Amino acid sequence: MEQAIIQAITTLFAGADERNWQKVKGVMGETVLLDYSSMNGNAASSLTPLQIAGSWAAFLPGFDKTHHQLSDFKVAKNDTVATVNFSGKATHWIGNDSWVVEGTYDVKLLLQNDQWLIAVMKFNFEKQSGHTGLPALATERAKMR
Repeated sequence: MEQAIIQAITTLFAGADERNWQKVKGVMGETVLLDYSSMNGNAASSLTPLQIAGSWAAFLPGFDKTHHQLSDFKVAKNDTVATVNFSGKATHWIGNDSWVVEGTYDVKLLLQNDQWLIAVMKFNFEKQSGHTGLPALATERAKMR
């Protein structure tokens, strides 16, 4: 059961790297409380999978490639609720330039119809490195596509 929980999370990030938005949406519940406030200062908000995938689809394709590396999963679960903490490192490339973001995640999943679905995802920003101007460039590139 723990493997199914971790698989839902890894599928989300693999889908983002593959730009496979159906895969991304398929592992989320009806709404997800998404919190990247530690990195961007925006308040956490409850969004649908369509809204999240749409937001990522308007940004991530501006990079030539992205890679999310996840590790150190710590899972706690009861019957239908699981909480997972793990480390994440996201590398984003445009040409030979890269921007790297690192931190930890706190994710809550709910068991619905025998499938673990993400209900809460909070990113705890630790550091960034590389070309920190790439996100703005990626946003512009994504608008042009």
